[in-house]
Amino acid sequence: MRHLLRLLAVLCLATPALAWEHWGGDRGGSRFSPLKEITPDNVANLIRAWEFRTGDLDRRAPEVMRRTKFQATPLFVEDSLVFCSPFNEVIALDPGTGTQKWRFDPDIGTRQRPANRYVCRGVAYWIDDRAPVGAVCRSRIFMGTNDARLIALDAKSGIPCADFGNGGEVRLDIGMTLEWPGEFQVTSPPVVGRGVVVVGSAIGDNRRVDAPRGVVRAFDARSGAPRWNFDPLRHDGIEAGHANVWAPMSVDEARGLVFLPTSSPSPDFWGGKRPGNNEHANSVVALRIETGELVWSFQTVHHDLWDYDLPAQPTLIRIDVSEAMRDVVIQPTKQGFVFVLDRNSGKPVWPVEERAVPQGAADGERPSPTQPFPTHVPTLVPQKISADDAFDLFPLVGRSACKEQFAAARSEGLYTPPSTQGTLLFPFTGGGVNWGGVAFDPVHQILYANVSRAVHLVKLIPREQAAGFSPPPGHDFGRQDGAPFAMSRAMVTSPLGPFCNKPPWGEMVAVDLRAGKVLWRSTVGTTEDLAPLGIAFHWGTPLLSGVVVTAGGIVFTGAMDAYLRAFDARTGRELWQGRLPVPGVANPMTYLWKGEQYVVIGAGGHSEAGTTIGDSVVAFRLPRQGEAPSLWSRTIDRPGGRSFGGVISAALVLAVLVVVLWRWRRSNAR
Repeated sequence: MRHLLRLLAVLCLATPALAWEHWGGDRGGSRFSPLKEITPDNVANLIRAWEFRTGDLDRRAPEVMRRTKFQATPLFVEDSLVFCSPFNEVIALDPGTGTQKWRFDPDIGTRQRPANRYVCRGVAYWIDDRAPVGAVCRSRIFMGTNDARLIALDAKSGIPCADFGNGGEVRLDIGMTLEWPGEFQVTSPPVVGRGVVVVGSAIGDNRRVDAPRGVVRAFDARSGAPRWNFDPLRHDGIEAGHANVWAPMSVDEARGLVFLPTSSPSPDFWGGKRPGNNEHANSVVALRIETGELVWSFQTVHHDLWDYDLPAQPTLIRIDVSEAMRDVVIQPTKQGFVFVLDRNSGKPVWPVEERAVPQGAADGERPSPTQPFPTHVPTLVPQKISADDAFDLFPLVGRSACKEQFAAARSEGLYTPPSTQGTLLFPFTGGGVNWGGVAFDPVHQILYANVSRAVHLVKLIPREQAAGFSPPPGHDFGRQDGAPFAMSRAMVTSPLGPFCNKPPWGEMVAVDLRAGKVLWRSTVGTTEDLAPLGIAFHWGTPLLSGVVVTAGGIVFTGAMDAYLRAFDARTGRELWQGRLPVPGVANPMTYLWKGEQYVVIGAGGHSEAGTTIGDSVVAFRLPRQGEAPSLWSRTIDRPGGRSFGGVISAALVLAVLVVVLWRWRRSNAR
């Protein structure tokens, strides 16, 4: 009976959900679609419907493109697909052909070198129900920009809304002088509710203690007039920079609440000048969207020293709890935790325990003695690593560089404090779960998440050594001005390139929330587009982006290789791969157009991960009568989905490497 009631509730919401009017599918970010045209039985027949290129590769200098991340998810509104490029160009496409309908260019400068690279994850859509039907800007597209503007456009034409701010835009008042133009930017879409548009910010994390404050700003959605500001970090006499909201937010329109996933306070890895728990940082915060009044706040990390900010949209769903349906907030974390909070009070639905964590921090640091651990939902990734867990690609070499790196660093489990010795962060600062968030099937009450498994080595560098410190290749360096330590951070990899922890390095996980049980795990991605000669080891790739789940029983996702993938939502079996021009490191979405279901993903690669860079949006659909199978699609009919040619090339390369390493070992033994 309960299953039937869930199904009826979904069907009642099905009509608006078909539109994909919000970045996460709906205001609450469930990333669920009621579409059923594509199923496990026919998904292998998907063909490429169209590809659209923004033109950035042709128009932008290569050194500029190397600082981009194309992470946008299109909205399906006003009979158009609407998305933003990394340079904040807003583009509307015909849903059936992918041809451009209109484009707006805000003329973003390319000399600002934004701290988080040029990125725009999406736009927001809103209808002004007070405006006459057919009026210009009755339906609006809102976008935050890399150069700190909030822009409002007519959703049908892309023309700036003249009555919003100054000719369609509001410049965000940062309130202080920036060290360089790109120190402050907006990377995730705004949210809109009850006539108020809310925008967060992304800030350079490890430059200085007194970084720009991470104020969340709200404006009247019609006029652009300021409504309220909220600073997630209390500055009661302490010297601290920011705890901002760079990840996507959520809105409960009925309750009039906006939910903020707040970040860690600056700088990331030393907090001696921000004593205490740093209240409202690393927290899910619920505010009245019309006034900015604080309703509740729940902190997931106390006094963060690990860059374990909340990276993902809080997902608003209804679940079965104690024989009743309950409105909750699902907050995934980089550590692999899933917090389930009551939407009205912010209190945990299931117990959260305060557990003792490693101590012994750097000079001047006072870490929290305990941290919160959810007890009901299992962790999505391992949280401890040692030298015994090192990945030996060629154990016959004798020495293990990975084991040596692990053994030389502090590694006492989750929340081991950063140190001058070097501390292993596992999960790394990219997750667990990252900005892609999670998806939830409301009928079967199953949560789906992409997770990453990799290790960071973080070192604190005493101030007297920092001035002359030259970071090795592949190391991030942060001055942390105002702190007694600078920092360096690097992925822990072997001299041959692979991560030092054992694969899989990227997985999709399905969780029964009510039972608190992992149903299945599936490795996502191969090394085909990352390794020499297209070696396709089925080891998974880091997965920063998220998934979409459909009522047809399919979960779609991209990865760091150039494929859109389809998995059976019930079993986790990989069913299909659609070839992309470059990796699709963006959240996919799906929509219905003229009776046909399409699946779309932005394919632009990922500059920080070293992939090929592109500027495409690609759509797939089922073939029409008489259409031939697509050369861009392939069925997965063997474990791992490795092509025969990929296996052969991998074997040849491995043979060559073994010979080279054997000769190297003999020469060193002489």
